[in-house]
Amino acid sequence: MSDAMSTADFESRLKAALQPVEPPEHLADRLERTLVSLTEIAADELESWELSSMRDPRNWVRPVVATVIGATAGTGLVVLRVRGRHRRRKAQSHGPIDLAERTVRDLADEARKLIPRP
Repeated sequence: MSDAMSTADFESRLKAALQPVEPPEHLADRLERTLVSLTEIAADELESWELSSMRDPRNWVRPVVATVIGATAGTGLVVLRVRGRHRRRKAQSHGPIDLAERTVRDLADEARKLIPRP
């Protein structure tokens, strides 16, 4: 009998410990500001880079790093913004396929906002 009680107690404690926790609202805002800042810094670095320096491979490091950081921060920003609107899209959708279509459309719209137009 004590084994059954300890198992039930262990399971209830485990369930209580693994309850999802919503992050504070300011955390998402701070993360978004940081990602926007990283994206802008990477874009500025790439704009200041001169094409004539491409001949020397030692000069490739900064633009490559700026590209990777900008792409990563931009992707994170798109995912963060799309994820923030997930509940609203889910309430508006009429099934899983409609939700997937709305999510893909939202991803494309957010990506277009970050890509500079010539």
